Amino acid sequence: MIKIKSFTYNPFSENTLVLWSDTNKEGFVFDPGMSNDNEEKEFKDFIDKEKIILKKMINTHCHIDHILGCNFIKTNFDVEYLIPEKDLLLLQNYDKQMSIVGIEINKPPEPDKLINDNNNFVLNGSVIKPLFTPGHTPGEMCFYFETENLCITGDVLFKGSIGRTDLWGADTETLFTSIKNKLLPLKNSVTIYPGHGETSTIGEEKRSNPFLLELAAG
Repeated sequence: MIKIKSFTYNPFSENTLVLWSDTNKEGFVFDPGMSNDNEEKEFKDFIDKEKIILKKMINTHCHIDHILGCNFIKTNFDVEYLIPEKDLLLLQNYDKQMSIVGIEINKPPEPDKLINDNNNFVLNGSVIKPLFTPGHTPGEMCFYFETENLCITGDVLFKGSIGRTDLWGADTETLFTSIKNKLLPLKNSVTIYPGHGETSTIGEEKRSNPFLLELAAG
């Protein structure tokens, strides 16, 4: 069985997710956003308490609010760092992102691997399928856990909303296409874990998300 824990961190109220096996304790962290000593302590205390063995650190995309804690994780845990291959430029330009939003971060580590939607990986027998979903950024990826009936949607799809498209590399039509082709075909019962805000389901978003209703009507 895969367990999941969500933390809300940094001034952007970003969701940092930990998923781990309750049998062998191996786990992955997605979008580490901790930005101060208290948040770092909370995260480390939880990992220690649950005896989780972190194996991978994965970014859905490389906006600054999702990479704030990458240096901390790489420094304190023996993890492989994976990012979407088409978001490498965003990561490399973290300093420009800092100047835009007015906050400072420790330099993110170099990724160990650039991933695309052919790079399935496994957590204790559970296959995780990356879904290439550009639009909010050039390379953003969602991560579908079919056995667990959940999808990490980053800043592509939120409860009641979708990702911004007024930032560098973003495009509204591309985002709609990503949602239509990659997320809406998932089962209605799939729980989504977005990068900000509350969880939801694919079915609930089809029924009530105004952006998806517009897409369906279009």
